[in-house]
Amino acid sequence: MTDYSIYFEHVTKTHVEIEGWFSGLTPGVLPTLLARFSPQFSMVTCTGKVLDADGVEGLFEQLRGARPGLTITLSEFQGIALHAEGAVVSYRELQEEHNGNRTDRRATVVFERNATGVVVWRHLHETFVAG
Repeated sequence: MTDYSIYFEHVTKTHVEIEGWFSGLTPGVLPTLLARFSPQFSMVTCTGKVLDADGVEGLFEQLRGARPGLTITLSEFQGIALHAEGAVVSYRELQEEHNGNRTDRRATVVFERNATGVVVWRHLHETFVAG
């Protein structure tokens, strides 16, 4: 059996930080959060927009505290590929706000180990789950 647990844990810890940041509860977390991403990070959002690392940083800065009471529930973790330099995993992400707004998405993430062996997000692709 192939062990993806370190990557699943990385997804979970990152989303705890994102939840706190978007809720406005964790003001000092941005540098820690951004350190989880490769300088070469890229992302395809649910709407098809492509962001690089600077774009994601700008998005995080814009959304600090913009979604008070946000909860993120992760499920359906799957390992897709595991190799010496990283892994590819997928998961489902349900975001719920205090006002009842919900978004449900599937995500696929490419992880790599940087020069010092630290796991970082290299690429993320998100797709909304149809209602």
